[in-house]
Amino acid sequence: HVLYNAQRQHSLAITGPYACIRHPQYVAFVMILLGFLLQWPTLLTLIMFPILLLMYSRLAIKEEAEMSKQFGAVDDSYAQQ
Repeated sequence: HVLYNAQRQHSLAITGPYACIRHPQYVAFVMILLGFLLQWPTLLTLIMFPILLLMYSRLAIKEEAEMSKQFGAVDDSYAQQ
């Protein structure tokens, strides 16, 4: 809901879970991955876990750069909080 409204208003999502975490969806995804790794510790999950962590880390960095470019000082202030 928070992200949807921010996108419609062309603003940063800084309320709800975004008030505490810049990428709550990625944190939740990593927690799910950890759950899979603990529940089904197979070769596939052991291989995929670090690969997916790397991919989502790179995506988060890319998104940070895009938000900084789009929102400038507002994003910088949000990042410092």
